[in-house]
Amino acid sequence: MKKQYIWILLSCLCFTACKKLDQEPQSTPTNKAVFGSESGLKLYTNSFYAMEFLPKNSTSQDAVSDYLAVKSVSDFIRPGIFTPSQSTGWTWTDLRNINYFIENCKDPSVPVDIRNNYLGIARYFRAYFYMEKVKRFGDVPWIGKPLNINDPALYAGRDKRALVMDSVLADLDFACANIKATNDATRSTVTKWVAYAYKSRICLFEGTFRKYHTELGLQSSASAWLENAASTAKEIMDKGGYSINTAGGPGISYRQVFTSTVPVASEVLQAAVSDLTLNVLNEANWWWTSGTYGAKASFTRTFINTYLNLDGTPYTNNPAYTTMLFKDEVKNRDLRLKQTIRSGDYKRISGGVQVPAPPVFSYTFTGYQPIKWTLDDMYYDAGALNINSIALFRYAEVLLNYAEAKAELGTLTNEDWAATVGVLRARGGITGGLSAKPIIADSYLTANYFPGITDPSILEVRRERGIELSLEGLRYSDLLRWKRGPLMDQEWDGFYVPALVTPMDLNEDGILDVAFYQGAKPKPEVAGVTYVDVSATIGGKINSQLLKNGTFGELTWMNEIVRKWDDKMYYYPIPQADLQKNPALGQNPGWQGN
Repeated sequence: MKKQYIWILLSCLCFTACKKLDQEPQSTPTNKAVFGSESGLKLYTNSFYAMEFLPKNSTSQDAVSDYLAVKSVSDFIRPGIFTPSQSTGWTWTDLRNINYFIENCKDPSVPVDIRNNYLGIARYFRAYFYMEKVKRFGDVPWIGKPLNINDPALYAGRDKRALVMDSVLADLDFACANIKATNDATRSTVTKWVAYAYKSRICLFEGTFRKYHTELGLQSSASAWLENAASTAKEIMDKGGYSINTAGGPGISYRQVFTSTVPVASEVLQAAVSDLTLNVLNEANWWWTSGTYGAKASFTRTFINTYLNLDGTPYTNNPAYTTMLFKDEVKNRDLRLKQTIRSGDYKRISGGVQVPAPPVFSYTFTGYQPIKWTLDDMYYDAGALNINSIALFRYAEVLLNYAEAKAELGTLTNEDWAATVGVLRARGGITGGLSAKPIIADSYLTANYFPGITDPSILEVRRERGIELSLEGLRYSDLLRWKRGPLMDQEWDGFYVPALVTPMDLNEDGILDVAFYQGAKPKPEVAGVTYVDVSATIGGKINSQLLKNGTFGELTWMNEIVRKWDDKMYYYPIPQADLQKNPALGQNPGWQGN
C-alpha cells in the first residue's frame, strides 16, 4: 500500500477514536474505519488523484509529437536504438489500491447510492489506469481484484484488447451513471461530466483505432465505439451547461483559458489547479522559456501552415506561402495562432513594464516559439513558479470528439459542424465556413498529413483538433489512433530566411531581431541582433541548425539524426525485466530479439 493509503487509514482511525474517549484503542486499522462511513470513502478516493499514471501539473506532455522540434530526438523513433530493456510503464501498484477499494466498498451501514458514488469514482480511475496501459502496450492482463503476493494470476498471460476495452467501457458506464456531483466549483475533482468527457475521449480513441488498425480484425465494432463517443459528447453538450469562453473577444479569449489562475468555469471541466498559498505551482514558464531546463520545444512550419486565414480559406492556397517572411505569414490568420506563438504585437512584462517580445533564438529552433501556457511576466521564468491552472478536460475537446465521431461515421450534418468546429473557429476570429461542413479536401493536408483521407469533413476536423488542442498532451495519442505514426518522421522545419547576414525585424517594431550567417560572425554586429550560425559544421562538428537551401530557405533543425517510424512502434515493448519475471506475457510484435 502506498504511503497515502496508510495515512488515510491512520487518519480514519484517529477520527473514529476521537468520537468516544472511552473506546478501546485499536492496534491495527480495520476496514470499518475506512469503509464504514462516507468520510472514510471520500478520504480513500481522494488518494487516487496522486496516482502515478495520471497526467501531472505539466504543460510539456506533447514534447514527443510530430509538430514540435526539441533539443534531442527521442531514442524511441531512432532506428535500432530503443530496446525492451529501456521500456518502462509496466507498473501495477496503483491498480491494486483501486481494486482494494472496489472489493471492500460494501459496508451496508453506508447507503448504497453513496457507496456507488465512490465506487463510480474508483472505477473511473481504474478505467483511466487501464486505458493508459492499452495505449502503451496493447493487450494487457485484466485484473479486477486485489491480488495477493502468491496469487497465480500474477504470472498469467495478457488478455485480448477487446476484453480489456469492454471492461474499461463498463467501468466508465458505471462512473457516468453513479457519480453524483455534476459541478465542482474548484474544477479540481472528478464529476459526472468529467467522467462523460473521458468516456467520449476513450470511445473516440478506440473507435478510430479499430477503424484504421485493420490488422486487429476489429473493424466491425469500430462504429459502435464511435456512436458511443458521439452520444456521450452530446450528453454533455445538451445537459452539461458548458460553453466556449469568449470573454474579451477573439484576440484573447482562447489563451485566457490557459493562463488563468482560476480555471475558466464555463469551458474547463477539470484542471490541475495551482495554489500560491499552498505552494502548489507549475513550471510552465521555466520549461518553455529556458534555454537549458526545458526542451526548447518549437512548432514546425509544416504545422503552422495548417492555420487558416481569417476568411476561413487555407493559408497554403497562396502559392507565395513557401517564401513568405515570418512577419507576413502571421498576419490575417486564425487569431489562435498569435495566442499560441510569439508574433506581431506580443509583449512580455519585465519589472512591471511591457516590452516587445519577438521569437528569441536562444529559446527556439524554428522561430515558432510557443506562448500558450506561459505567463507574460518574466518573473515566472526562473523556476517552478507558475500560478496558472492546467486544464485537463475542456469543453472544446468534447465538441471535437463529437464532430470527429460523426465525421468518421459519415453522419456529420451542417448543424453539427456549426455547433462544434464553427464555434471554435469563430472564437479564433475566422469568418468563413462556420455554418456548413466543407465540401473540398484541402490538398495541403492530404499531401503532408493524411494521404489516405479524402473526406473533407474528417480532414478539417483533424486540422481543427491539431490547432485547438495543441500542446495539451493529446497529439501523440491522436497519431496512434489515426495510424499516422509516420508523421513522427517529418522534417523539423522553421520559418523562411531569404538571405544570410540580413537582420530581420520579426515583429515590425522597428528593431532588428535576428540574422543568420555562415563562417565568421559578421562585423560590426548590429546592436540587439541575435546572430545564428547556420554553417554545415561548427568546430569540426555537424551543425544541427541549417538553412534548407544552403544559404537561404526554411530553417531546419537536427535533421541529420535519422528518425524512422516502424509499425511495431504503435506499442511499446514489454519491459525486459518484467518479461523475464513472467514469460507468459509474451513480447509485442516486432520487438522480439531487440
